[in-house]
Amino acid sequence: MFVPFLIMLREGLEAALIVSLIASYLKRTGHGKWLGAMWAGVILAVVLCLGLGIFINETTGEFPQKEQELFEGIVAVIAVIILTYMVFWMRKVSRNVRGELEQAVDKAMHHRTGQGWALVLMVFFAVAREGLESVFFLLAAFGQDVGVWPPVGAVLGLATAVVLGFLLYYGGVRLHLAVFFKWTSLFILLVAAGLAAAAIRAFHEAGLWNHFQQIAFNLSEVLSTHSLTGTLLEGIFGYQESPSVSEVAVYFLYLIPALVLFMLPARTPAAVSGSR
Repeated sequence: MFVPFLIMLREGLEAALIVSLIASYLKRTGHGKWLGAMWAGVILAVVLCLGLGIFINETTGEFPQKEQELFEGIVAVIAVIILTYMVFWMRKVSRNVRGELEQAVDKAMHHRTGQGWALVLMVFFAVAREGLESVFFLLAAFGQDVGVWPPVGAVLGLATAVVLGFLLYYGGVRLHLAVFFKWTSLFILLVAAGLAAAAIRAFHEAGLWNHFQQIAFNLSEVLSTHSLTGTLLEGIFGYQESPSVSEVAVYFLYLIPALVLFMLPARTPAAVSGSR
């Protein structure tokens, strides 16, 4: 429940920030009449993401067991790629996301044919990106943690993000967004490492990967997945009490380089141009 909540809170907050920044800029520049076009883009993106998520979730249940495991492994890989991209994209643009969005709005508003459609498409793609990221992560998360609580956590996270988005827009709350995104990014990298290990496990169960399947260690007597702590760690970070060598290797082959790259100072455009 906690992981879907946090991911949807972060993804929803990113989308809410984008929408609120665009709405504020439209009002500030005297283009408030185009707010309807902005909301049309938001609604279209939400409908697309919901439809895609429901379609995939309803159709994959009909797969045979091996194909089901293969699909879960592929979704986990896609989720790892998307989560990693999300972390490093936000790290790169967080300092100038307002400026980039305002430039995109200006470009849409000066479009020669159809300002409204240009704005709708710009908002649609911005929100759809966040939504599609959420769809593939949630598909992977729901495959790892069945039951009613993961969907409940996702809905609560999204609802919290919507409320925070309105409060940010109307000035009722101030968040230290840099700190928020920094610590949630570190958490997401740990989650992504667990999903990478889960992907290699799914590929093994699908019969595609049979190498290094010896048990790396067995912690069932120390921290069983049937205990409360073990269950929480399994649901959040993909913890396994007796993982294979390949699962452990994939976990650290992803996590160590990702953490090193994340800890390196971010290169700003000015620094890049100055180094030439």
